[in-house]
Amino acid sequence: MSQTTLDPLMRRNFLEYASYVIVDRAIPDYRDGCKPVQRRILQTLWEVDDGKFHKVANVVGETMKLHPHGDASIFEALVVMANKEYFIERQGNFGNVITGDRAAAARYIECRLTPLARETLFNRHLTHWQPSYDGRKKEAEFLPAKLPVILLLGIDGIAVGMATKILPHNFCEVLQAQIDLLENRSVELLPDFIQGGLMDASDYDAGRGRIRLRARIEPEGDKRVIIREVPYGTTTEGVIASMEAAAQKGTVKIGSINDYTTDRVEIEVHLARGVYADEVIPQLYAYTDCELSISSNITVIRDGRPWETTVPDLLYESTLGLRNQIKAELEWELEQLEQKHHWLTLEQIFIENRVYKRIEEQTTQAGVTAAVYAGMEPFTQLFIRAMTDDDVGRLLEIRIRRISQYDIDKNRRDIDDIVRAIKQTRAKLRRLTKTTIDYLSGLLEKYGHEHPRRTEITAFETVDIREVARAHHKVNYDKSSGFFGTQVRGSDASVNMSDFDKLLVVCEDGTFRITGPVDKQLLPARAIHYALFDPEAGARFTVVYRDAQRIAYAKKVHILRFINNREYELIKGREGKIAQLIPGDSDAQLHCEFVKAKRQRVTSCDFDLGEVDFSGITARGRRIAAKPVARIKVEK
Repeated sequence: MSQTTLDPLMRRNFLEYASYVIVDRAIPDYRDGCKPVQRRILQTLWEVDDGKFHKVANVVGETMKLHPHGDASIFEALVVMANKEYFIERQGNFGNVITGDRAAAARYIECRLTPLARETLFNRHLTHWQPSYDGRKKEAEFLPAKLPVILLLGIDGIAVGMATKILPHNFCEVLQAQIDLLENRSVELLPDFIQGGLMDASDYDAGRGRIRLRARIEPEGDKRVIIREVPYGTTTEGVIASMEAAAQKGTVKIGSINDYTTDRVEIEVHLARGVYADEVIPQLYAYTDCELSISSNITVIRDGRPWETTVPDLLYESTLGLRNQIKAELEWELEQLEQKHHWLTLEQIFIENRVYKRIEEQTTQAGVTAAVYAGMEPFTQLFIRAMTDDDVGRLLEIRIRRISQYDIDKNRRDIDDIVRAIKQTRAKLRRLTKTTIDYLSGLLEKYGHEHPRRTEITAFETVDIREVARAHHKVNYDKSSGFFGTQVRGSDASVNMSDFDKLLVVCEDGTFRITGPVDKQLLPARAIHYALFDPEAGARFTVVYRDAQRIAYAKKVHILRFINNREYELIKGREGKIAQLIPGDSDAQLHCEFVKAKRQRVTSCDFDLGEVDFSGITARGRRIAAKPVARIKVEK
């Protein structure tokens, strides 16, 4: 097959595949907030629902009649939904979102719909149906959900060229936000996670941006801390592993870790000698999974296309959908009541006025039908609507026992009840916004106590890693070998450093370098300055040196800008040597002794360092003597 033939085939097939993954697998529909696999699981649970628990393996098997993929994806999606605790009630080991433990096998655990799901997600009469993938069954195009499922559950999905991450929200807050929206009040929604923890939403913008999450850590005295809640996105195992890794690196000093977690988190951290709780807690936030950042990106399917949106827009669409759904249910209910009213009226007229007596003399079906029409004709002003042949057929199906035991008073009471129900339904339709608010308020009153907020909204300062970093690297210098670093055992000089500290090393030959903690490096000459370096303040020195011809110079420098671990030169000429390196802006007096020469009358001179100004690192400096200098002393 030529390339010209293959190219359009690949393009077409890839586009079909990408569209399928986006619309039919990974991205949820904004109308019911479900991915296809979630919708099919809920539909299956609804169809088999008898109030009892069903073995998950059976539910997965039934769902496979609707879902064209394997049982593993169905089982995993069911477990995830069940652990959200809104729509699927669990029995057995469904794993633990806190510890990261996996669920038991599908044959050992059971599930069923929650009362909330039965009340809010389904309506057989208002569901749009479509054929399943093999045409054998019908599946819901979308569930007639009366809840913003997408905001309650929170959903992750990765498709071709796009992804979605919608964070879960609190049941009570979402419904209250819908009420506020219907009453034209301002709305603000923030995520809520089943794991609890602390949340700073300063950088969260209505579903865009990021949130910062922290574990809830409580000090128990000075030498022990207890982690009570872990942040969303990790588990107790992940937190412990991150603490152990930080302890191995030396960034956090920990004595021991004990995990007593059951259905609640309890991780006990004993601190090492010389370390206290108020020092370690910021380090745990800085170096471990006790603090995480999570970004949100809301993409849903709307009208068959991906739609990037925000939480307020999703809430508005969900509330509008709820209003329309309640309207459709009321209209359907009104239609059923009017139908019942119409039938009871016909039945009352037919029996009370003995219209059925007219059919006794008829010998044909046409005659019977005509007799019923003729008998009912005088009472047309009482009809709810015009009588049809179907109505006549139904009247003729009334049994003799029903006629003989007919209770006129009960029939009239039933009609009165229906008339009142019709008036109430029409009143609800006229005040549809209030009806919607009342519905939401009823759900809050009925189910709100089951879903308290678990994640505490707060604001916390960013932990400066540099400030809380431990100086756990001991960088030694060995004069005899010329090596320095953490793996050098020499004791001529040593500095304790953190990962973020910088070390300034100035050598006798005028070279210097600024570096972090290194394993082992060789210096070109003997070190004459070996100390920590502050990148913000820099380092100021007064440098007195001699070049290859022993001409002495003095200069003052401010070391500030640098490239890590790069070698720089403080003096001109590779043959020179630093005679005096004085920290800061020195105004000391120098006494210089000249190199001896024949007929030399002047053998020394003095120089005031206060006369020297600061210059660049590469500048030669000021000459301090007219002749070559053999020795330079600082006069105090």
